[in-house]
Amino acid sequence: MPLRKLAIIVCAAGLIPAGRWASAQEPGNTERADRGGRGRGPVQRQLLYAAVPGRVDDIGFGGVGILVFDAGRNFRFVKRISTWDYPAAQSPENVKGVAVSAPLGMIYVSTIKRLAAWDLLTEKKVWEQTYDGNCCDRMAVSPDGKTMYVPSFEGSNWYVVDAATGNLIKKLPTPDSLGAHNTIWSLDGSKVFMAGLRSKVMSIADPKTNTVVQTVGPFANNVRPFTVNGAGTLIYANVNDLLGFQIADVKSGKVVYTVQVQGYGWARERLTGHGCPSHGIALSPDEKEVWVTDGSNSSVHVFDNTVMPPKQIKSIKMRDEPFWLTWSADGKWAYSSSGDIIDAASKQVIAGLKDELGRDVQGEKAVEVIYQGGKLVKAVDQFGVGQVMGPRS
Repeated sequence: MPLRKLAIIVCAAGLIPAGRWASAQEPGNTERADRGGRGRGPVQRQLLYAAVPGRVDDIGFGGVGILVFDAGRNFRFVKRISTWDYPAAQSPENVKGVAVSAPLGMIYVSTIKRLAAWDLLTEKKVWEQTYDGNCCDRMAVSPDGKTMYVPSFEGSNWYVVDAATGNLIKKLPTPDSLGAHNTIWSLDGSKVFMAGLRSKVMSIADPKTNTVVQTVGPFANNVRPFTVNGAGTLIYANVNDLLGFQIADVKSGKVVYTVQVQGYGWARERLTGHGCPSHGIALSPDEKEVWVTDGSNSSVHVFDNTVMPPKQIKSIKMRDEPFWLTWSADGKWAYSSSGDIIDAASKQVIAGLKDELGRDVQGEKAVEVIYQGGKLVKAVDQFGVGQVMGPRS
């Protein structure tokens, strides 16, 4: 049977019901830590949710759906949540973004054509929307979980959206950030960072007024993936034609450092993904390290962020070209879109994601969700944002 047809059959909601992966694998399970019956209370569970296809529309890296992996069981595959079914002759819509509202208990998946929400406990779709006849890129959810900023698919505006219903609140034009692409909401809720892939300038919105209040840049080239520190005062950005990253100061609005990966070259013909040598950057939760991808060499490079400019300290080989990085909530693991799970302390790959068919799972759209006693208590942003709110000690 052709791979595409096999993947679609496996993904069909009727053939892999959620109940098949029930009991201890379910998010709502309240399995006790002591199996002898002397329970110590409900355990905490770290689950990694990966929305696929997350490598353009290629179903060979996990098929179609939201795949769930258990960090506490060496990232073992748990189940597949059905999203959309496609006829065998039709290419699926590649997933563009994923985000979670912990207060609402919902996970959001955007594609080039639509944005939809699922209840994480029931795994039922809650709503689905399109805007202007197409849809969306990488969105961000407000800290209170009620509102989303959703970039139009490489358009000229962001959509301000009610996270509970998907209803449009406002269309926000960003004339300085062309090709709406990536979005980060600051931890304190005061800023929304918006980057367009055809722009050297980044826009910052005030979510109280839903207006652009500042721009940052210009960067050396068009801005690609980026992250920010927890205080929202520094931007770390990949840009086209740079193996490495730039750092911008939000207060001044200017780029203050350009950091190049040392000891490695890059060649455009070796890039199979996004056409830029570094497409993925993340801060460790304690902000002591910056991790950046290297597509040309299928590697991740680690920088000491306790000094400025950050100093390169380690390079780690991936099983394939990495396009994205994010972190676990506790800072123990870095997640690469190549499907590699990296131990942060040893800087070694300790696991690789595989689906129920044994295929390597790859994708740029993954978020970690923490459950306690069957309740969702925390979700990690897909952008690897630093978690230090004030000055670092």
